[in-house]
Amino acid sequence: MALVTLNDGQAIGYDEAGEGVKTPILFLHGVGSDRSVWLRQLVHFGHERRAIALDYPGYGDSDPAGEDTTRDDYAAAVLAAMSQLGVYRAHICGLSLGGVVAIAMHDTAPERCASLVLADTFAIHPDGRAIYERSLAGSSDMRVLADSRVDVLLAQPAEPAVRSEVIKTMSAIDPDAYRIGARAVWLADQRERASAIRVPTLVICGSQDRVTPPALSHVLAQSIPGAQQAAIEGAGHLGNIEKPAEFDTLVGAFIRGVDSRSS
Repeated sequence: MALVTLNDGQAIGYDEAGEGVKTPILFLHGVGSDRSVWLRQLVHFGHERRAIALDYPGYGDSDPAGEDTTRDDYAAAVLAAMSQLGVYRAHICGLSLGGVVAIAMHDTAPERCASLVLADTFAIHPDGRAIYERSLAGSSDMRVLADSRVDVLLAQPAEPAVRSEVIKTMSAIDPDAYRIGARAVWLADQRERASAIRVPTLVICGSQDRVTPPALSHVLAQSIPGAQQAAIEGAGHLGNIEKPAEFDTLVGAFIRGVDSRSS
């Protein structure tokens, strides 16, 4: 377990791998997970650059979040953690809620975002209110919620090991943190923020994502000037663990391209 302490005394959980002079990459998890879902990516990208995965306030090993914590508070905590870890600028890769937080980070500090990778996410979800209300109704028992959601999150038929991993990770989330995270993601309306993005951006979506379908990724990519779009065939909502090789190949090629243009 590794913790970074922010200037306000708040502790944030993180894992990292790698080093070197290349621009670091920072990974941001979804509402139903924590930083552990990025361990495969830390190993992969750690061979070429510094790679970091963070927990949001209330998640994983981080200190609890206040009930009024917002997506902008998550973004502020991530930026503060970057500073404490000696990272001024990074490629920001966020999945689902992580993509929402990445857009909020860019709105606050675009100069600290070398690029954005927005995976299985959106600027606004047309069914967000209904999904949020279902999240609230089911969050009193996270194991029950995990069992009920896993087959929606993953493309079918899902690999048993991946399915078990998703259930285990989601079951361990504090119910209060999950409710705060659900509000942050599902009630987001960041259309103006997305249209103002001016850093290189890659929008990724699993071809079988039923939570944030490919059509939403297309709308998001169309709203961001110059954004690239890619699909991961056979993946659902969690492409980084369902199809890690394909995910890593797409992200790696993109950020290396960004690096080469900025050098």
